[in-house]
Amino acid sequence: MRPNGRHTAGASQLPALRVWAICLLLLSAVAISPTTARAAPSQSAAATTHVYLLRGVLNIFSLGLDTIGSRLQAQGVQVTVANFVSWSSLADEAAADYRAGRVKTIVLVGHSSGATALPDMIAKLNQLGVPVKLAIGLDSVFKTRLSTGAERYINIYIGDGPGEPVRAAAGLRGKLDNVDVRGTGVGHISIDKSEAIQRRVIGEIDAAIMRSRAPAGPVAEPGAPRAPRQARSAAATAPARN
Repeated sequence: MRPNGRHTAGASQLPALRVWAICLLLLSAVAISPTTARAAPSQSAAATTHVYLLRGVLNIFSLGLDTIGSRLQAQGVQVTVANFVSWSSLADEAAADYRAGRVKTIVLVGHSSGATALPDMIAKLNQLGVPVKLAIGLDSVFKTRLSTGAERYINIYIGDGPGEPVRAAAGLRGKLDNVDVRGTGVGHISIDKSEAIQRRVIGEIDAAIMRSRAPAGPVAEPGAPRAPRQARSAAATAPARN
């Protein structure tokens, strides 16, 4: 029996439909952002990495950092989540672990006042001779100047909100990137909880861990004079704001 012409036409269209389906899959793969497509670091590299996540004022508005921390722990990364006022003691702990060889890669992440405290923590670690591989600030709320650097510092802020770009002081060593995310629908309180922002933060951390075999960049020698900056910590002198 001769096939119905309509069925024959439908059958002839199947290869073309398959081609379109494959093209759509390829386009979807290309559309995935680099941060979501990055592979997780090896277990050995993750195990010798410590990520410090600094919450903002009152310790209740930065709970998205806890989610980031849980996801990193699932990859085998050591994580500490604490309020920003602990930055100095955390720097001492990080330095002790680095000198003892328990940690090779140090990453700092902060939200709001926690982001404002990052330059101070970096400066103290640099004074102790400890390199910082990566620092990520989420909407630092006060004008912040970076005088000593991590290998890379990423400041993600909302340009039409309370967040501020981080300024580079003269002689800054290390790469500073200010990323304005205005218009993306995130606010100061929600930026740390945004799935897209969390994916980006974790992707940047994973990439830094996979680069961890390379030196973490120049730091100040222990006891070396610091670059001029305000006499007191910006986090300590600024009014409470989150």
